[in-house]
Amino acid sequence: MNARDLLREAVRALEANKGRSLLTILGIVIGIASVIAMTSLIGGVRNNLVSGLGLNAARLVYISAASTMNQDTVDDLKAVMPSYEAIEGTAMSYTQKKVNDKDISISITGASNQYYEMTGQLKLVEGRLFSQQEESADARVCIIERNGIKMLFGDPQASVVGRTVELDGRDYLIVGVSESQYPSEDYMQAYFPMGTVLNDFNQGDEYLSQVIGLVREGEDVDAVMSETITKLATIMGYSEDEAQDMIYCYSMKSSIDSLNSFMMSFQLIMGAVAGISLLVGGIGIMNMMLTNVTERIREIGIRRALGATRRDITAQFLTESAALCVTGGIIGTIAGFAIAWGLATVASSMDLTSSMGTSGVITPLISPQTILLAVGLSIGIGLVFGYYPARRAAKLDPVECLRYQ
Repeated sequence: MNARDLLREAVRALEANKGRSLLTILGIVIGIASVIAMTSLIGGVRNNLVSGLGLNAARLVYISAASTMNQDTVDDLKAVMPSYEAIEGTAMSYTQKKVNDKDISISITGASNQYYEMTGQLKLVEGRLFSQQEESADARVCIIERNGIKMLFGDPQASVVGRTVELDGRDYLIVGVSESQYPSEDYMQAYFPMGTVLNDFNQGDEYLSQVIGLVREGEDVDAVMSETITKLATIMGYSEDEAQDMIYCYSMKSSIDSLNSFMMSFQLIMGAVAGISLLVGGIGIMNMMLTNVTERIREIGIRRALGATRRDITAQFLTESAALCVTGGIIGTIAGFAIAWGLATVASSMDLTSSMGTSGVITPLISPQTILLAVGLSIGIGLVFGYYPARRAAKLDPVECLRYQ
């Protein structure tokens, strides 16, 4: 029998027992949908957490020292560390503003556009970053977080780009609005050019609160951090022994690797739990096919008498089993993605990832590998759990089959 004949016979046999076939397919649908939903959703959560840290998070090195670092220190480090794509410093400050008898705490960050771009700290929802001219001129411009709109202007839907806000007796032009990192009703963050913060809020003190380097693609982050400590010690006049206690380097790479490892392990565990549903579905396939063999003994005898070989009988019942599983796999894959999107929507609306330092929409990870996994599992289940009934049917004695009532 050719493939077309096998498929046609399989469809006819399944149509003869529609109720039983649908219930058996349902078991496969539940199993495949569970695996797809868990795999896609956990993959989406992992991507959300990693992306919340910034696209370059694994290549960022945070540099600090026991004594003061300024822009000259950063420039000297850039000159001797070609392993970095960029090295940028930040100036931090703090102020308060009273609005309608309410005190608002404002955390202030001063840095260059390149710093904001490489860290991904600013996710603009309106407006723009600072221009080159504004940075060079230490212009009084700022970017505020979205939750600050209501605090400063009373209306959370107000259009604030182009308006000014008064801080410490000076007016600052708002050029952009970013997503709120930690939404609050009495605390907000504001971002300024570096020179503006040093001049207006830090009274000209050139101390940099933080220095961050972006390691070039392909470089060993750990080796670069070790080299950074050595080179910075020379720049700042520390001895080799002092350097280990006075200079600190930290990278998110190890944290991201740990996060990926944890999420992958969690994904495997959940996939294994969901796989139990597939096992139950596979047992249902075997049970149905054994029942089919018992009910169709006389049909098997007639086919053998007409010249069908054991191989033909095996192929016929395996095709029926595979048809059940592939149908269930297709429906289960669609259902699994639908469930994953539904759960992701609920998780996003509840902002479940905010406690992990990130927020935003969770998008299920729909990859070709996931689809191939579903197809492979469907076909595999059909062949594995359908093989025993198929071989049992093929080994029946044709004469005994014809005598069967």
